[in-house]
Amino acid sequence: MILETTEQARSADAGAPGSFALDPRLRHYSTPLPRPDLTWTPQVEEATRHLYERVAKVMPPVEWPFHAPYVKAINDLKKLRNAVILAHNYQTPEIYNCVADFVGDSLQLAKMAAASEADVIVQGGVHFMAETSKILNPSKTVLIPDSSAGCSLAESIDAADIRALRAQYPGVPVVAYVNTSADVKAEVDICCTSSNAVKVVESLGVDRVIMVPDRYLAQNVAAQTKVKIIAWHGACEVHERFTAEEINAYRTDHPGLTVIAHPECPREVVEVSDFSGSTAAMIDYVRNRKPARVLLVTECSMSDNVAAETTGTEFVRPCNFCPHMKRITLPRILDSLLDMREEVVIDPAIAARARRSVQRMIDLG
Repeated sequence: MILETTEQARSADAGAPGSFALDPRLRHYSTPLPRPDLTWTPQVEEATRHLYERVAKVMPPVEWPFHAPYVKAINDLKKLRNAVILAHNYQTPEIYNCVADFVGDSLQLAKMAAASEADVIVQGGVHFMAETSKILNPSKTVLIPDSSAGCSLAESIDAADIRALRAQYPGVPVVAYVNTSADVKAEVDICCTSSNAVKVVESLGVDRVIMVPDRYLAQNVAAQTKVKIIAWHGACEVHERFTAEEINAYRTDHPGLTVIAHPECPREVVEVSDFSGSTAAMIDYVRNRKPARVLLVTECSMSDNVAAETTGTEFVRPCNFCPHMKRITLPRILDSLLDMREEVVIDPAIAARARRSVQRMIDLG
């Protein structure tokens, strides 16, 4: 029966670029599917016209004929595989706006996926995000289009480092930023995001906590609480490049500029900004306050994604981009769904312990 279904998929919709037979018997079938026709045709143009309208403000028309056949093929293939695509706020506009089912920060995405009825999750983000999705969705297949999409924060610490910190500071609880591996999450007491870090630290009811791995997030949290923070030495390779001098220069060149910084930035950058918050908080600030001119001090694709849906705000764009996020592309997403690769697998014992620390954070509300 499976062989028959595969042949049906190969022959169905012949001549229709990017089309697949939507046979539900293929949803759980892991054998690679044939590649679709990726030709730019009038039919593809018409089928994707409404999606181009979402990105028209940030994408020249000349680029769309390259993206559109992939967009159509991916969206067709999602139905066939019963899959959803999670896109982090740092993904490029054609992914974020045109093929993603859920967008947000890494924890938002994992929670959204858990509430869906999809069998397959494709992570539009870096590897620790795919692990977090698997931790919270153990019965689902989680794919990452490029497993080499790493993170300088996640790679700055491992499980042995956590055990060494516990030995050095007996009895002091350990808080791990979600930008960490499953192995690290399994060793800590609780996780946090950039939006709830202060709340998590203070929920422990102690006068000292160890916070890993981002030293700048730790410094920014320490400025908002009386709890003493023992910080690790990690940093985001994107956010640590920003400087206070650079921000002040932008203010000089762009009068009336509103500066919104991510808390992974150095403390001096946050101090010269008008607002600091998680990616979700940064987006909400722009949506709700509608500044005339804004600088988002974070990964550069987020400005494009917010600008695509915003009117009346001019975006000043310092382009510090994440090379790991940019490993996720439409062609790689398509290959991932066609071949059902690269699957994220976590040792069940580690996943269970990591789930405990993540769930403890979620239970805080």
